[in-house]
Amino acid sequence: MSTFACPQTNFAASSALSPIVDDDLGTLPRWNLADLYAGPSDSQIDADLDWAAEQAKAMAETVKGTMAGMSPEQLAETIAWYETIYERLGKLGTFAFLNGATQRTDGEAMQFQAKINERSTTISADLVFFSLELNAIDDEEMAKKLNSPAMAPWKSFVERTRLMKPHQLSDELETYTHDFAIVGGSAWVQLFDETMAALSFEIDGKELSNAETFNLLADADRETRAKAAKAITETLSKNQRLMTRINNTVIKQKELDDKWRGYERPVSSRNVANEVEDDVVKALADTVTEAFPRISHRYYAMKAKWMGLEKLEPYDRNAPLPEADEAKIPWSEAKERVLSAYAGFTPSMAQIAGDFFDKGWIDSPVIPGKDAGAFAHPCVPSAHPYVLVNYQGKTRDVMTLAHELGHGVHQVLAAKQGYFNGSTPLTLAETASVFGEMLTFQSLLADAKDKRQRKVLLAGKVEDMLNTVVRQIAFHNFETRVHDARREKELLREDFQTAWMETQTEALGPAFNLNVEEYGDYWSYIPHFIHVPFYVYAYAFGDCLVNSLYAVYQNSESGFAEKYLEMLASGGTKRHHELLAPFGLDARDPSFWRQGLTLLESFIDELETL
Repeated sequence: MSTFACPQTNFAASSALSPIVDDDLGTLPRWNLADLYAGPSDSQIDADLDWAAEQAKAMAETVKGTMAGMSPEQLAETIAWYETIYERLGKLGTFAFLNGATQRTDGEAMQFQAKINERSTTISADLVFFSLELNAIDDEEMAKKLNSPAMAPWKSFVERTRLMKPHQLSDELETYTHDFAIVGGSAWVQLFDETMAALSFEIDGKELSNAETFNLLADADRETRAKAAKAITETLSKNQRLMTRINNTVIKQKELDDKWRGYERPVSSRNVANEVEDDVVKALADTVTEAFPRISHRYYAMKAKWMGLEKLEPYDRNAPLPEADEAKIPWSEAKERVLSAYAGFTPSMAQIAGDFFDKGWIDSPVIPGKDAGAFAHPCVPSAHPYVLVNYQGKTRDVMTLAHELGHGVHQVLAAKQGYFNGSTPLTLAETASVFGEMLTFQSLLADAKDKRQRKVLLAGKVEDMLNTVVRQIAFHNFETRVHDARREKELLREDFQTAWMETQTEALGPAFNLNVEEYGDYWSYIPHFIHVPFYVYAYAFGDCLVNSLYAVYQNSESGFAEKYLEMLASGGTKRHHELLAPFGLDARDPSFWRQGLTLLESFIDELETL
């Protein structure tokens, strides 16, 4: 049993958090947000808010109504000014979010985050005109402007912005929707986050957090997993009235926005934002769904046999194999494994990742009120990214660390493109993370001492890939069904349950015993459905893409690492087909997705022989 030696700290008062010492895991670092602000009471915060407000008003007063007649040089200067204001707001918003991410149950932290969000929304309202006027410029005239050397740094930004041109509303409506977000979408997202963070799960008389409880679903002891699943079922069930209301509202709001903006399908707005075509995403979803029997159904049938079970329960999905070594991996060892794998690919990648450990850019322990899961936040180019994990010493946690550091490396390299151009579409944002994860896995696999260890590693990787590809496409199929259904009527709890059970049964296959009483409400804890509707396919996109990319790497003689880092450094300046062309890959070709599943199938093939 681990114990934590954690000093009583007023987290809201300071941006530098003390490490936590765990008996099994060693010293777990907390991040230091002082590179952004000294703390929520830092006087620079109000100064930056005031500066941004002044600049936004000045820009509205001097620029509004003039952009169509600007020379290329004037337009370039205006975009640079616009970016400077948004970078400052981005820094403020990042700090407020990260400060709250480790203390969701702290009222002051949530109040501070709400204050920053509301003030930023008010400030940016003065700038709504910018994208409207930029998109109102005639295509031929804009083409002339973009041919100017002065506009070269902003070409990709302008092109991305103008992707939204067909879906743009009037100036008045755009301003209204922008202002209304405070009490609309943003408010519902915050309500969901606060609700999830405050949930407690009772197991054997103890109250556990969200992260602690869901982690038990991967415990070696089946009785422990069953207890955790029962606690999750009970807690989610008690909150279904609220969760059903939140999801109905968020989905309906998206439907109304899509209708006014002229998006053909519920997924279309996300695809435009991701700079990927509807038919490419459909090809991905259809290809993976068609492959369910060959991959997930086949694997889980094997797993049931390994565990001596006729049928798996949902809480057996992430259970370790009976022969798996459940010894906890100390934080220092996890660090060494990831950095060593990165260094084996290229030393510069390990050097960048090392900064996260050495400079206070990671928050790693599980603590009450902290966001569950893991993420990497790009922050702003003038600072650096931050990574959040909930490290508990499992091999899967090492993989998560490698995944998020892949994001972090990507974000560091892309930062040189600036605040706007450094941002990468979600589909490509997952490339670096999954590639970093694959490097770490292949390194561990190469060090496997015997057949048992190789089997455990392969099975763990297959399950991670199934969670990334199969599970996320099942999520995508679920989202598609409920968003389509919501266009016809308000959805009942039972409607969500039916869509969930049907898509999960399709994905997991006959090896599982699935029933609505125990598993029907599990859809309601998935944050992506609320935070970013239709986000989830990006994981499958990234995984299949990386599988194809890794195959190229394995067969390359030299120069791959350089091309790969160059791809990451390009940030959001290129579309997916431009980035993949140097590697001979094309995501527009349906066979690309089948190729991406080949590596996963080969792992399952090998497991059948072990």
